[in-house]
Amino acid sequence: MKSTMKGITRVAGAALAVYAAPSVALADSLSGPDLLLPKPAEFIPALIAFLIIWFVLGKLAWPSVLEMMEKRQQKIQDDLDAAAESKAKAAEEAKSYEARIVEANKEAESIIAKAKKEAEEQRSQILAKAQREAADIIAKSRGAVDSERKKAMIELSGSVVDLSVEIASKIIGNELSEDAQRRLAEKYLAEVSAPNER
Repeated sequence: MKSTMKGITRVAGAALAVYAAPSVALADSLSGPDLLLPKPAEFIPALIAFLIIWFVLGKLAWPSVLEMMEKRQQKIQDDLDAAAESKAKAAEEAKSYEARIVEANKEAESIIAKAKKEAEEQRSQILAKAQREAADIIAKSRGAVDSERKKAMIELSGSVVDLSVEIASKIIGNELSEDAQRRLAEKYLAEVSAPNER
C-alpha cells in the first residue's frame, strides 16, 4: 500500500510540474491577462491545498477505499463460488431425480408385468375351474341319465315281463305256472337287453 501511495505521489508531482512549467513560461511571454492559466500567486496555495488533500486522502480515505475494494472483490468471489457450488449441487440433484424417475419407471413396469402375470394366472385358474365344474356337471348329468335309463329299463322290463307273462299265459295257456312264466320272461329280457348295455 505504501508503494501505491509513493507511485501516486510521483504521478501527481509530475502532473503538477508539467502543468506549472508552461504556465510560468507563458506568464512571462504574454503581456495580457490569461484567464485559463493560473497566476503564480494562486498556483502555489492551490498546490499546497492539493498536496494536503492528497496526503489526508492517502492516509485516511485511500486505505478504506482499498479495504472496501478488497472486501467487494472477496464478496464477488464468494458469490461466484457459491453460485458454482449451487450449480453443481443442482446438477447432482437433477441426476438424482433422473435416476429416481428411471427407477420409478422400472418399478411401474415391473408392477404392470406382475399384474398381467397374476391376471393371466387367475384367468387360467378360472378357466380350469370352470372346465372342471363343467366336466363334473356333465359327469353328474351322464350319471343321472344312466341312472334314469337303468331305472326306466327296470320299470320297462317289469312291465314287459308282466305283459309277456300275460301274453304267454293266453297263448300257452295254463301249462306253465306263473312263477315259471315270470322267470322265463326275465331270462328272455336279460338276453335281449344285454347287447344294449355293452
